[in-house]
Amino acid sequence: MRSLGLLVLCCCSSLSFAADVPGSQDLQVVPRLADAQIVDYRPPVELERIYPLGSIRKISGQLRFDGQVTARGQTTSVTYELPPEHSATEAFTAAREALQKQGAGLLFWCQARDCGESSLWANEVFGNAKLYGADEQQAYLLLRLAAPQDNTLVALYSITRGNRKAYLHVEQFEAMAPLGELLPTSATLLRQLKSTGELHFPQLVNEPDDTWLRLISRGLNLDTTQRVTVSGPKAEAWRQALINQGVRAARMETGSVDGAGLRIELLR
Repeated sequence: MRSLGLLVLCCCSSLSFAADVPGSQDLQVVPRLADAQIVDYRPPVELERIYPLGSIRKISGQLRFDGQVTARGQTTSVTYELPPEHSATEAFTAAREALQKQGAGLLFWCQARDCGESSLWANEVFGNAKLYGADEQQAYLLLRLAAPQDNTLVALYSITRGNRKAYLHVEQFEAMAPLGELLPTSATLLRQLKSTGELHFPQLVNEPDDTWLRLISRGLNLDTTQRVTVSGPKAEAWRQALINQGVRAARMETGSVDGAGLRIELLR
């Protein structure tokens, strides 16, 4: 009887873990990692939302960060607790890759202590204490969906708590008014290049654009050990312009002139 009781308890515990909070559902743009459980769900609500584009800190009781996106719109969020066999990093990467396959563009990406304090992300940005954990175990990413959904942002935040429980928070924001031009940070471009091996800018089909030229050159110069190929219809023009911006010529090769827009690929 004692063995049977333990078996029933184990089964109930397993079933309990598999159950999502009532009324919750996944967001269509981000697939759920196998065996993940929804532990917090907030249905669409109209809010004035601020998404940081930099490391966050608190000074004199006020949140501070280098840049931000501020808009009013509908916000929906889902928080997953991950099963022990999947890490927060794994869930974060799977979500990022799924969104990029849909053409989403990265705006700001930070990891570990580069993000600032986890307590501020959990309590001040997302209002969810479950997301508070070790600073070195966090990651945050803000993306913009591709047209015609380009007035929609998706925020990802992953964390591993001190008790080793891992969480992935996914927030979708649909702005009520056009968001206009939003540019990634140079550090985000470098992180993307190192993580995925390439940067693709399908919209950059003409001669070098000054704004994008500054962002890309700064990103490349954040790590002067990286070598890349520059491809696209105006590849050589971009390569020369990047040299003029201070990127060493020896670090860049001209690749194919085919393809849509500018493409920068990491030479392994």
